[in-house]
Amino acid sequence: MVEERAAALDRVFHSLADPTRRSMLAALARGPCSVGQLAAPHEMSFAAASKHVKVLEAAGLLQREIRGREHVCHLSASPLAAAHDFLASYATFWAARLDALEALLLEEAPKPRSRGRSPRRVSRPAKRTRLKHGR
Repeated sequence: MVEERAAALDRVFHSLADPTRRSMLAALARGPCSVGQLAAPHEMSFAAASKHVKVLEAAGLLQREIRGREHVCHLSASPLAAAHDFLASYATFWAARLDALEALLLEEAPKPRSRGRSPRRVSRPAKRTRLKHGR
């Protein structure tokens, strides 16, 4: 069971590793697309786009519906939840590390000298001059 989840996560990250497939997923997030529509922005052949679609399909990130000769793809975002959960565990790690770094930097920062309060300077807008228009 754990091995199956790990393999599924590997397929998701493999799919996301390619910028073309990430672009295809972004297009699918806006709505269903045919394989030809997914291929168009990348100026690639139908066969090349189909290979990318198969990788996304194997990762469970899209479902393909066949309508006659047209293959319509729909986003299936649920596998992204596992990827999100995996990455979220590292967010806690990095938050703790950054908090520790901030504390260290604040400890080592030079302390400002207090000279008492100086009066606050208020800047005043420059005077406007009116132009007289002759008729």
